Amino acid sequence: MAGPRDPAERCSCRNTNCVERPLRRLFEGLASGVAACPWPFVLVPLLLSGGLGAGFVFLPQRQANDIEEQFTPTWGPAKAERDFVRRHFPTDDSERFSAPRLPTEGAYAALIAVATNGTSVLEPAAWADVLRLNAAVHDTEYERLCARTAGGCASPNPLLSRRGDAGPPAPGSLRFPVNGSEFLGAALGGVETDGGRLLRARALKLLYYLREDGPEAQDSRQWLESFLQSISSKVADLRLGSIQVTYFTSLSRQEEFEGNTRSVIPLFSITYFLTITFSIISCLRLSCIRNNTWLASCGVLSSGLAVLSSFGLMLFCGVPFVVTVANAPFLILGVGVDDMFIMIASWEQSLRKKEKSNVKSLLAETYAEAALSVTITTLTDVLAFFIGTWTAFPSVRSFCLYTGTAFVFCYVYTLTFFGAVLVLNHKREEGNRHWLTCMRVDVGKDQAENSCLYNACCIGSCSGQPSQPEGEHPMSTFFKKYYGPFITNKWIKVLMVLLYGAYLGGSIYGCTQIREGIDLRNLANDASYIIPYYDDEDKYFSTYGPRVMVVIAESVDYWNESVRLAIESCTQNLENISYVDKNYSESWLRVYTGLAKSGLVNIDSKTDFLNNLNVLFRILPSFEWDINKTQDEIEASRFFIQTVNVTSAVDEKNLLSQLREAAKQCSIPLKVYHPAFIYYDQYLVIVQNTVQNIVIAAGAMLVVSLLLIPNPLCCLWVTFAIASVIVGVAGFMTFWKVNLDSISMINLVICIGFSVDFSAHISYAFVTSGESSANKRSIEALSLLGYPVLQGAVSTILGVVVLAASNTYIFRTFFKIMFLVILFGALHGLVFIPVFLTFFGNFGSSPHNTMSKKLEHRFRNDKDCP
Repeated sequence: MAGPRDPAERCSCRNTNCVERPLRRLFEGLASGVAACPWPFVLVPLLLSGGLGAGFVFLPQRQANDIEEQFTPTWGPAKAERDFVRRHFPTDDSERFSAPRLPTEGAYAALIAVATNGTSVLEPAAWADVLRLNAAVHDTEYERLCARTAGGCASPNPLLSRRGDAGPPAPGSLRFPVNGSEFLGAALGGVETDGGRLLRARALKLLYYLREDGPEAQDSRQWLESFLQSISSKVADLRLGSIQVTYFTSLSRQEEFEGNTRSVIPLFSITYFLTITFSIISCLRLSCIRNNTWLASCGVLSSGLAVLSSFGLMLFCGVPFVVTVANAPFLILGVGVDDMFIMIASWEQSLRKKEKSNVKSLLAETYAEAALSVTITTLTDVLAFFIGTWTAFPSVRSFCLYTGTAFVFCYVYTLTFFGAVLVLNHKREEGNRHWLTCMRVDVGKDQAENSCLYNACCIGSCSGQPSQPEGEHPMSTFFKKYYGPFITNKWIKVLMVLLYGAYLGGSIYGCTQIREGIDLRNLANDASYIIPYYDDEDKYFSTYGPRVMVVIAESVDYWNESVRLAIESCTQNLENISYVDKNYSESWLRVYTGLAKSGLVNIDSKTDFLNNLNVLFRILPSFEWDINKTQDEIEASRFFIQTVNVTSAVDEKNLLSQLREAAKQCSIPLKVYHPAFIYYDQYLVIVQNTVQNIVIAAGAMLVVSLLLIPNPLCCLWVTFAIASVIVGVAGFMTFWKVNLDSISMINLVICIGFSVDFSAHISYAFVTSGESSANKRSIEALSLLGYPVLQGAVSTILGVVVLAASNTYIFRTFFKIMFLVILFGALHGLVFIPVFLTFFGNFGSSPHNTMSKKLEHRFRNDKDCP
């Protein structure tokens, strides 16, 4: 290395050598070992992959696709609230079933009947079809397993229990949404009323609850599975001309979600074909001897071995395999191919510089130049993934563990397995052996007598003369002679600044409009039967939301009037929330207090209050289920409030936060709970977790950049690129209809690693350039790295592009965000940073204070295959 020419350069070189020189020596030592004895470095990774791949036998036991477990926060408050409700208000679905009082969603089958041609489901023809449909479902097995109350099966719809097999109710004969003691808001949808009187309804919902406790639980599950298998044919056989039917069960969401992994398996073969094809074309040589086809294929194989090894190791270690992990091989393949390009490019460069050197010297030079680039990108990506495990979502933890480990194996196999393949391929070339047949190719004067086709296949040239090594890659020439001067033109730079302003403005606007939380319908396949059901439910039954339990969580002196007034005040505060309709609240204490005011009971002493509860239970038996009463205490009790107009994720988030805040402000210990709150909890942590992971990962990336690329200006631009790309991806997610959820959060963490990949080397090549002006330094950086950045972006997108054809939201979302990450990362590396560097590049860098060209090449990320 040429010595530094001034104190500033000397200081910079010393700082660089603190990390770079030991790494360089380590890589050179590894290269010597690989070059001296390549076969163990080929065979050991193959054997290791085979051994670790045996971990796939544990795949059936390790699959953990429970939606609640994987896609809701591990320590969500609603889970603790559910446990409290279960302990204090145990259900009895064999005698006193009540759907609003269930601590879970329950075991049920649901049907939505929608009247055809815009008619009412309460018209005689549609009503008759509803009764026939009900009779077809209500078979003898259901009669044995149904959840029971008042001595019979719980009715699937309040109107059916009231009318039996009678004709439909006459228009105006029923009040809506409450008719007597029956709440019809969740039973009828698309209603028209006049003065509170029901005139017509487009849809009717039937809910068939089964027992999920006790010995019948397994039989109930089997009945639901049978229901799903037969309902379509039953509906077809009934020939219901006046209604259209959609269906759903408590098993549906989970079963459809578990089928997603199977749907993506065929895409793996397409991805590997595309990647191998791209790699071969990128590294194709006209010479039949120096053709890099096998190198490209082995580079893809190296990535496949990394997937096999890492996944097998994680399965051996018991890490849950979640459906989101199925995205990882696509990403790993793209990144592994990038590393392969770096190695091949450095190898070709070493060959041009040291054509007469032995293989040890060539490989040492290759490793010294390429391994640091590979180390930087791998370290940043692995750090990003392992930091991503610090999250409340188990699905994110599993993905990050599997993918981060795969990146480590990919790195190790690139430096061992692929390095050994480089050596063996070089020995084949030195022996003048054909790339495909490995037969010796003799080139002499007599070859001119052979046919052109023979010489083209066997020699690589119609003339019979061996093709000469190619010079600079055409794409590098394009970036140097055409694109670089174009992008550094002063008017083009003004245009690029305006373009960046539009990009940043659109991104910031998109960030303000981002939607949070995972829509449960998106966990199913697009062609699933549950999608039409969700559509009907949203269209006709979205007016009335969850019926929320309000639990008094401790023993209080209900017989004390001041306590009752405090409870009433808290209840009214909850009812004053915009998402709550106070007209439909249900409180045993209000009714009991009303009985006392009418003089029927005395509740002013503890003894009278507890003893007279039997009077309340005789009038309204269901209230007995809302009071956890011992002999001399009421340990807990509950009442219900009805929510309305909860139609979006924003509404769900606001409802939950407002209810909990109102409960927190109450002087009485209150809990608010509904089974849906298990999923609503994600809204309270998703942004916090995402920001936390991004900040920590970005900080780690900067530390790595400072250690391995010790130039403050370079680190400044790395910071800029990370922030800018993340803002862009998060903002444009909104325009592409992607929510911020546990799935997209994975990709935002990935953003950080790829932001570093695309920006660090461009900016470092600029600050270490020896050119005399900022424009010339920018052009030189683009000539060195423009094609590699473009090539790396294309290879990574090819790794995930087939996911765009997936009919599953999880995999399509992965493609969308990865596409945005690569697009914006490449845009910054090829457009914005080269332009901005010409404005600010003179600060901290000058042509008289640069490192040697040898050091510059050592950090280059040159991926072209000349």
